[in-house]
Parts: sequence; structure tokens; C-alpha cells
Amino acid sequence: MDYILEIENLSKEFPGVKALDNVSMNLKPGEILALCGENGAGKSTLIKVLSGIYPYGSYGGEVRYKGQTAKLNNVKDAETLGISTIFQEIELIKDLSVRENLFLGVLPTRFGFVKWDQVMSEATESMRRVGLDIDSEAIIRDLSVAQQQMIEIAKALFKKSEVLILDEPTSALTENEISRLFEILNNLRRNGISCIYISHKLDEVYEIADRVTVIRDGRHIATRDIKDVKKSELISMMVGREMTDFYPKIDLEKKEVALEVKNYSVWDSSNKKLVDDVSFNVHRGEIVGFAGLVGSGRTELMTAIFGAHKWKYTGETYLDGKRLRIRNTQQAINHGISYVSEDRKAFGLVLPMSVEQNITLSSLRKMGRPLLNKTKEITSAKEYMVKMDVKAPSLETKAGALSGGNQQKLVLAKWMLTLPKVLILDEPTRGIDVAVKYEIYTIINKLAEMGKVIVVVSSEMQEIIGICSRILVMREGKITGEFDNTNRISQEEVVKCCTGNEE
Repeated sequence: MDYILEIENLSKEFPGVKALDNVSMNLKPGEILALCGENGAGKSTLIKVLSGIYPYGSYGGEVRYKGQTAKLNNVKDAETLGISTIFQEIELIKDLSVRENLFLGVLPTRFGFVKWDQVMSEATESMRRVGLDIDSEAIIRDLSVAQQQMIEIAKALFKKSEVLILDEPTSALTENEISRLFEILNNLRRNGISCIYISHKLDEVYEIADRVTVIRDGRHIATRDIKDVKKSELISMMVGREMTDFYPKIDLEKKEVALEVKNYSVWDSSNKKLVDDVSFNVHRGEIVGFAGLVGSGRTELMTAIFGAHKWKYTGETYLDGKRLRIRNTQQAINHGISYVSEDRKAFGLVLPMSVEQNITLSSLRKMGRPLLNKTKEITSAKEYMVKMDVKAPSLETKAGALSGGNQQKLVLAKWMLTLPKVLILDEPTRGIDVAVKYEIYTIINKLAEMGKVIVVVSSEMQEIIGICSRILVMREGKITGEFDNTNRISQEEVVKCCTGNEE
């Protein structure tokens, strides 16, 4: 069997950490190979070797492309060879047009003048290949995340790439957008393009992949045809132990109403109403979940409650019967409300800062006035690092050096130090492996047992049903359904309510 890409005995070390330990794997022409493993398993390091971010000579072992040793010293080398990587964070230049992003660094010229006719023609053809019907002069920041994702793929195909590496490509896509992406990947497969597909969403892996490679603790565990491996077996290979239940079961005693949200409306910068007169309440001892499609208004509602929405909003919030005045995030924190954002890197953490600094960031007023009590800061950070089981070499470790799962637990540690009464969790397990998800679900249950008010926003329907005792559905800025989830309702019921197809 001829392989388009081969990795043999790949090893990569960092100070005190062996990220990859003699990993070997291969990729067939016209194949979609899923790459699975826990956060910190070595997937990101492997991707960075294949994309040229970690240059040839900085690692042990060999990478071969079409049988020849690939000596990649940068991303450009990889793309010239035929390997393009589409990272989880979109890397387009937001203030340039679609066609300018496609031709960045390779604009065709004649006598010093750009051949714009050729640019427009080839840009249109590239977008057609990925099913995009938009103006090539459209500015990137004006497009949806899904459209930007497709432009990343179009850009890779424009460079004549024969290997695409996709890192968590559906993390911000709706169900319809995911279906469209899979149509494109299936078409690319039929045309001989090979893909390495990295995802924590195992249902997607089973739907799109031909084979699956599992790595754990930097080592290659197995490569199997996807049709020959059960999901429970795949999870066991990933985490190193058997997991029979993904959602820890707990019987919570529903008590008095603690949080009341009344008549919230939210507008954007163009005065479009995103949330329309929404009211709800949460009892102590219950976990309330918000389901809905992307754009339904869930995040806008939560950021408004937390005082973080940038534009206009109205409404009233009551905690234990007392009306709260919240016009900014500091007032929300002072009243005991914490918000775990869906984008932990942009809004949850300061990545260049240490674990210690991130944990105490929202509690600095408690660390001493007018001067910071360094001893108290270190003691508090250490306490909550242990409580949230943040795995890091030390308190001085930079937040950006942690795995996604440990970054998420670090965000939780930061907010728990504020001693919140209300905890709003927006996509609490996005981009996190199954083992760390279970840990976070356990933490959420413990917080509910302690009497905290817990609100969970999630696009993963199984997650909402698995951990929440009551589910509210939002559609087009309104609450359109409510489900008692004591006995775990069916996913179909919730999906019908989310989409409006309730017949």
C-alpha cells in the first residue's frame, strides 16, 4: 500500500515533558483519518510538526510525503509540499476581502500590475469548490464563522494541497453547517484529497472517518478501521480505562427559587433585537440548561445578565428576592454572579500570564488593599488549583501552555475563588476530551449540591440532557419550550423545539 503521508518514530520533547514518544502512523490517498486522544495526548504537537511550525531537526524520527523525507522548516514549506492545516482558531485576516485572503502573498501580476480578472475568476472557482456563493470582495469579518471555515478550506485547495489537517473544525458550527462541511469533505475524498480530522466529538468521527488513530500520553495506541471499533472501546483507548457512563448521576434536591430573571431584551449595535422579553427562574439544587441553535440569543442573554453585553439591554435580575443592579461585570461579581465564557482563550484567560495570576485575576480586591498580599495570592491560587484539579507543573506555568481541559478547569478555579452564588457556564466543555468532560460534570454536580445556582448553555444536545434537571429552549430570541428532565427526555423532543418543527 502506497501512503501519501508517513510518520515514523516521531518524538518531540519540551523541558520536563515528552510530548511525542516514537509515534508512527500513516495516511492513505483519498482517506479521512480521524486523530483522537485526550487533551494533552500530543495531537497539537503532532499537527505542528506536520504543518512546519516545529521545524525539521527539532524532533526525532521522520515524516515522509509521497515516499520522500519532508524537511519542513516553516508553514510555507508544508503548503508548498501539499500539506495545509486549518486550525481551530480561524487564521484569516479579518479586515481583508475573501479574494485578498485567498491570494495573500501570491497575487498574479503582469508588468507590475495585479491581474484582477484572473484573481476574481480563480477566487470564484475556489469558492465554488466548497459550495460558497458569496461576493469575493466581501470582508472576512462580515462573514459567519462557518463561511470563514469554508474559505480556509478553499484557500488550502487553491494552494493545490493534497493533505488537509482539520483541527476541531465543527466547534463553532450549527448542525446544518456541519452537514455542509461533511458534504465537502466527502467530495474531496472522492477527488483523492486526504484529510486528518481531529475532533473530540465521537459521533462526527464515526460519521466521516475511514480509519481512526488514537494517541495517549504522547504514544501511538492503535490505528483501526472505524467500522471495526465500538465507541466504548475507542473511549477506553483514549483515556486508558473503561468508561461506562459519560454523565455522573446525582439526585439533587430542588429547593426554593434563588435566581429570577425578568423581561430581558437585548439589542446589537445596529439596534436589532437579539433577545425578546425573556424571563426564567432557577431553584437551588437544580441545574438549568439552555438549548437552542447558534444565533438563538442564549449567549447574548447570559452576557447581559452578567453585565458584559456591549450594546443595549433591559431587564431585571433578582437573587434571593433582592433586585440586583448590574451594569458591568464588576457589579455582577460583587453580587456573586460568575460567567464562564464559551471562548476561554479570548474572554476566560490571559494566556501569557501564569496559573497563579489567572486564578486570582477576578479576586484581586480580596488579595489585599491597597497593596497586594503576595502570600495570600499564592495560598489562594494553590488552594483552588487543587480544588479544581488543574494539572500544571507549577503556579508559575503560563496558562497558554496548558491543555484545553486544564485551561477550562483554570477558568473554573478563577471563578470559584470569587465565591459565586450564581455560575453561568456557556459551552463548558467545548474542545475538551471525554475524560475531562466527566471531571467537569462532576464539579458542576458538586457545586449544585453546595446550593450554587447553575445555568448551563450548550450546543451539545446529549450534554444538556445528560447533566441538566430542567431544559429551556430558545429560538429567535425567545424561550419557546421548557422540559422537565428528571427522567431524561429524548433528544428528538428538544431538537424539534429548537428548530420549530414540533408537529
